[in-house]
Amino acid sequence: MKPSDEFYPKNGRVILHIDMNAFYCSVHEALEPDKYSGKPIAVAGSVELRKGIIVTSSYTARASGVKTGMQVREALKVCPQLILIQPDFEQYRLFSRRFMQIAYSYSPLIEAMSIDECYLDITGSKQFGAPLEIAQMLQKRIMIELALPCSIGIAPNKLLAKIASDMKKPNGISILRRRDVPHLLWTKPCVNLFGLGQRTAEKLSKLNIQTIGDLAVAEESFLVKHFGVVGSWLKQAANGIDESLVNPLQEASKSIGHTTTLPQNLTEKADVERVFLNLADQVSRRLRKQQLTAGTVQITIRNPEMKTITRSFTLPTPTENADDIYHQACRLFAEHWEIGKPVRLLGITLQNLMDKANSALQLDLFNFSKQPKKEQLTRTMDQIRDKYGENALLTAGMITNDPSALIRNHKARGTSLQMDHLKIRNFDED
Repeated sequence: MKPSDEFYPKNGRVILHIDMNAFYCSVHEALEPDKYSGKPIAVAGSVELRKGIIVTSSYTARASGVKTGMQVREALKVCPQLILIQPDFEQYRLFSRRFMQIAYSYSPLIEAMSIDECYLDITGSKQFGAPLEIAQMLQKRIMIELALPCSIGIAPNKLLAKIASDMKKPNGISILRRRDVPHLLWTKPCVNLFGLGQRTAEKLSKLNIQTIGDLAVAEESFLVKHFGVVGSWLKQAANGIDESLVNPLQEASKSIGHTTTLPQNLTEKADVERVFLNLADQVSRRLRKQQLTAGTVQITIRNPEMKTITRSFTLPTPTENADDIYHQACRLFAEHWEIGKPVRLLGITLQNLMDKANSALQLDLFNFSKQPKKEQLTRTMDQIRDKYGENALLTAGMITNDPSALIRNHKARGTSLQMDHLKIRNFDED
């Protein structure tokens, strides 16, 4: 038995609820830390006219009395130094996708509930460690890669995971088991139960059901009489029971990508090309596992000041071959980045994906005679690595101590190649 096995139920699930803290404000702090970090800020409409309401505020602003839904003028009275920011939904959507990309790398069973929260079923993810270890890795990666704080709840179902994520904010991790429900929740008012609205709480109060504990021990028939089928759910929820499944979106892949953040800046061409070699190796592996070919190669480059650029090239014919991807990545880098300028992050993303069966006719006719032998060699190498591990066959250039080599270590890197076949292809993997 693996060390992490003991932390997973034999019959049951392990669910995470990831809730980004003060998400809109946190995005602005991540984008312009010198301007906003640690300051009382709020996202609001009609900033110039001082009209509208507060959409959300930073924790610093909340400490001064600023609340969501408050009129801007009222917010400025309680916190005169409040910095008002216009919403930037393009950036919010970008950061939302990026944090869900990170979550997706630990399990394909991800359900986005809104732009800033999602459920993740990690029951089958024990290869990454115990549930608490996975939550810690997720939280750390989201902070390091995106500079965003989040709270994570760990529980046997979605209801308790959601409640747990609210227990420690910002940047907390909480575990809530069913056996914890009586002493942690039963003394709280009914309105504190997630999914139970104010009107229902008021109606329960009139029926002399004041606390979650009162609701938990109430007769189900009595609740059904007053609330219909919702009555059964109320009693189950009060007892921490929730059978709803994490419902992942299932769409065809739009892209497949890997990025790696480097522990120190790279300036030498040879070092950059070595990273691209490992990136190309793994994105092509994932591509072939899904029986896809790529029509476009895109690279991502980030400097130490966190400025990021992407550059892409559409191939004359689609490919699944790591060499093709590697050479295009190196060429794009040479064309668009001055040699000697420091690099802190590199990535390769494959786009314009199509089923291999449908792209076979588009293969380069000049190399057609060589193609069967090349494909057979690639298939044989893939089979060996599938059986004996990603490090079973490596070229000399792929052997390195830098983090790009960790992409092959699916536990340390937080990437699970074998999950790609599940056809849940919404997110690139960082």
